[in-house]
Amino acid sequence: MHIQSDREIELPQSLSVIHIGKPNDRIPPDIDVSGFSNSEIVSRIHADIRVEGDAYYVEDVGSSNGTYINNLPLLPGNRHRLRPGDRISLGKGDLVTFIFQLT
Repeated sequence: MHIQSDREIELPQSLSVIHIGKPNDRIPPDIDVSGFSNSEIVSRIHADIRVEGDAYYVEDVGSSNGTYINNLPLLPGNRHRLRPGDRISLGKGDLVTFIFQLT
């Protein structure tokens, strides 16, 4: 769920890698944040969510402003296994933030 708009975003079930970012010529985002307020802090190619069996992992893919999990920085190239309630912030602060939930 996107915190700032209270909008739920479903992860595409058919994909094992879900790209998060804004429209670009290299890797089109599966989750396009360009319509959210404060999206200027999000890189075009910002983060990926990888699905492995019943586990979900988030990875910063070299974004300019970083990815934060529960207010802690996620270093580029490192993965974090997502748990229900984890807070994913794209860029520093809570400007573009999601709460990971399983349904």
